[in-house]
Amino acid sequence: QVQLADTGGGSVQAGGSLRLSCTTSEYMYCMGWFRQAPGKGREWVTSINSGGSTVYANSVKGRFTISRDNAKNTAYLQMNSLKAEDTATYYCAAGGLGNPVCAARNQPSHYNYWGQGTQVTVSS
Repeated sequence: QVQLADTGGGSVQAGGSLRLSCTTSEYMYCMGWFRQAPGKGREWVTSINSGGSTVYANSVKGRFTISRDNAKNTAYLQMNSLKAEDTATYYCAAGGLGNPVCAARNQPSHYNYWGQGTQVTVSS
């Protein structure tokens, strides 16, 4: 069973920055981040494939950056210019080769493995 550990959440004021990390127990082709605010569904944020190609939700484009270090089986989410509406529990997700391609994996059902979640709170 693949294990994911996502860390790095915390509390920050609006306009601040945080960096999340997600380490997997083995290599994963596609890694992504979702977030879930209280009373809302799980929302896709971004994905990255093993070659470094990335896609972002419009709500975070230009503010968030996903990257990965394949040697460390780790993906990072750098979050800048944070807003109160970014407040949520952030979940790392991962999956192997297959359909859809990583760039199209924007639904929770597209991922096989999940981290436990890390809380991000942005105060205005």
